[in-house]
Amino acid sequence: MQRVVGTVVRGLRGPIINNGDNIEQIVVDTVLNASKVEGFSIEDRDIVTITESIVARAQGNYATIDAIAADVSAKFGEDTVGVIFPILSRNRFANCLSGIARGVKKVVLMLSYPADEVGNHLVDLDELDEKGINPWTDVLTETEFRQHFGYKKHTFTGVDYIDYYKSLIEAEGASCEVIFSNNPKTILDYTKSVLTCDIHTRFRTKRILNANGAEKVYGLDNILSQSINGSGFNEAYGLLGSNKATEDSVKLFPNNCQPIVDGIQAKILEQTGKLIEVMVYGDGAFKDPVGKIWELADPVVSPAYTIGLDGTPNEIKLKYLADNNFSHLRGEELKAAISEYITNKNDNLVGAMEAQGTTPRKLTDLIGSLSDLTSGSGDKGTPMVYIQGYFDNYTK
Repeated sequence: MQRVVGTVVRGLRGPIINNGDNIEQIVVDTVLNASKVEGFSIEDRDIVTITESIVARAQGNYATIDAIAADVSAKFGEDTVGVIFPILSRNRFANCLSGIARGVKKVVLMLSYPADEVGNHLVDLDELDEKGINPWTDVLTETEFRQHFGYKKHTFTGVDYIDYYKSLIEAEGASCEVIFSNNPKTILDYTKSVLTCDIHTRFRTKRILNANGAEKVYGLDNILSQSINGSGFNEAYGLLGSNKATEDSVKLFPNNCQPIVDGIQAKILEQTGKLIEVMVYGDGAFKDPVGKIWELADPVVSPAYTIGLDGTPNEIKLKYLADNNFSHLRGEELKAAISEYITNKNDNLVGAMEAQGTTPRKLTDLIGSLSDLTSGSGDKGTPMVYIQGYFDNYTK
């Protein structure tokens, strides 16, 4: 019988993960149990994805605000610290900011505008146009920003992040000055000691600061990149990818995930004879059209994946073939012609008209986004996702 279903995505319910749990065995047991209970077979090139959160929980990769403060203090001493380009997020940055402020005496907080790096807006772009303000050249003080735009609350959270972040800093006993600029060099007019908090643009920001007279430059990836007084850490990403855990702690991005995905793959191969692919995923990479938020607040979509998930798709656009190459065909003749074309397609379709519109993003970014949308970040209770048929095409 001909298959009538392509890709199938299942969110898998597993146990609540705690520090010290064997995450490899839990994932394997969850997959095998789901297969048995739900009646689906495990096949070669199926994919199991695991949210980074449960990996970090199993690793116990947590740190307190005090640990953040100790690291910041060790790096900056008594300096006034420019904290620049943070994202606007209670979950992602509030505890980090409290820790930073606890470790210093004065913070110059420089916010990008009209939005942060991932699309959280302080003000609408249209309002900048109305006021004749150029966000690429104009530097605003807090007073000037309020005079122009008043008090703005985030579309989804209802938080005025300017007041919120300032209050967090002052609650830790540090003084705070807020400015608005999109030019990293602006902060050097206030201090030569800078903690840059951007995620995907951090390397450029550090380069610009170092080339223009900064004396101390660190990023969030340099804070808790090693354990402080026994705390969790992330060697590659530091505080990047962290989330609020409790009122005085954060959960960090997981460490050393490659042995975990390879181990899960090996265990399932041993028990089923099937070679599946495995990846750990964080935020997906997609943009919300209402809030204008680009979801990816983690440093990468996937910190670890098995080798079969390396690369990008190599796909043909079916509608292009139907409208162009085989526009004279219908029914079974059209199906046969397209199937033959796919079977004999080139191994590299980059630049080919037949592939236009297929958006060959990295497989891990595409699968991570699919997984993130499936598992969500709320109460679904499906921190593992099982994907079948992802590598199939029209001929299968």
